[in-house]
Amino acid sequence: MSIGSSGRIVIEIEPDLKKELHSALKEDGVNLKSWFLDNVEQFLLKRSNSAFPAVKQEQGKNREI
Repeated sequence: MSIGSSGRIVIEIEPDLKKELHSALKEDGVNLKSWFLDNVEQFLLKRSNSAFPAVKQEQGKNREI
């Protein structure tokens, strides 16, 4: 998959999986973009916290995250 400089992300998935995902998200009252962005944020936050656990713990003592 190429990485361009635009803000777009394009992936191909099976049509049935796409329908199932959209249906489940609709039931939860969420659209694909907001679900994706929430999950990206959580993923990156988890990675940054695990990359430097001692530093993050020390920072956490001084301020709330």
